[in-house]
Amino acid sequence: MKKICFLGRCIALTLCFASTLALADNYPSKPIKAIVPFAPGSATDQIGRAFAAKMADALGQPVVIENRPGANGMIGADVVAKSAADGYTLLFGTNSTNAALKSLVKNLPYNQDTAFTPIGYFGSVPLIVAVNNDLPVKSLNGFVSLAKADPGKITFAYASTSQRVSSEMLANAAGIKMTGVSYKSGPNAMTDLIGGQVNMFTADFAVTLPQVQAGKIRGLAVTSLKRSPAIPELPTVNEALGIKNYELIAFFAAFGPAGMPKDAVIKLNKAINDAAKSKDLTERFASMGFETQPGTPEALGQKIKLETTKWAQAIKAAGMEAE
Repeated sequence: MKKICFLGRCIALTLCFASTLALADNYPSKPIKAIVPFAPGSATDQIGRAFAAKMADALGQPVVIENRPGANGMIGADVVAKSAADGYTLLFGTNSTNAALKSLVKNLPYNQDTAFTPIGYFGSVPLIVAVNNDLPVKSLNGFVSLAKADPGKITFAYASTSQRVSSEMLANAAGIKMTGVSYKSGPNAMTDLIGGQVNMFTADFAVTLPQVQAGKIRGLAVTSLKRSPAIPELPTVNEALGIKNYELIAFFAAFGPAGMPKDAVIKLNKAINDAAKSKDLTERFASMGFETQPGTPEALGQKIKLETTKWAQAIKAAGMEAE
């Protein structure tokens, strides 16, 4: 009787293992949903949609974008963190969702360090410090002088962690006080900057550069350590203010819920890396300062650990506290 039971268990385990292998071999066998935790038109959305199209071609299944904006990306990230870890729900995350929120929100609805499976890195972009055209300043130094003349009167918009932290870091570095105004999306914040409802907005190139080039707002500086080839006439914040070590870069990457099958992660990672190497994709986003960096899931995991520490230090230096 014991031999029969043992044999039965062996057969069951064998069938289960065979079934798992079959599922792995067939992945993906249906459309994949990719949550973009920011609004349509944002840099995350534009870059995410471009990668999704390339990934769909490589995987043979649609990669369908679903925008779930709000709370600096937390709402969309939470959806993915609590989804089935089967490879069919992904997060197209950023420095906000996967590095900075831990230091900005006291009670995250998920554990940022353990809730996600790192899959693949898309790339990064710097930000542009921009002001409304009616503000009587032509340079970042002029902006700082104006802010010092009337502390707290200057307002800045933000719709993501990178936008808020970059502005708070700038205020701290320049010794000025500004009042932050929260927006649900970058495009909404940009509309109010153009209209003069807010004075300053530091945001990614996708949102700011077209408006700067069209003359609708005035660019003052870029947040990278080096000038951007996309708009080389703008100095870096360090150059403009005569300081060192100011840098804030927004990055984009794909994640899944914790515990995803390794085979699915490998297939997704290859599709992402192939997309990151494609000439048409890189050329399309070169104008927004986007730089790709193909790599392994393990490399992304290490990067997230480093970025989490970096953003924690930046947030502390800016005098911001978790809320």
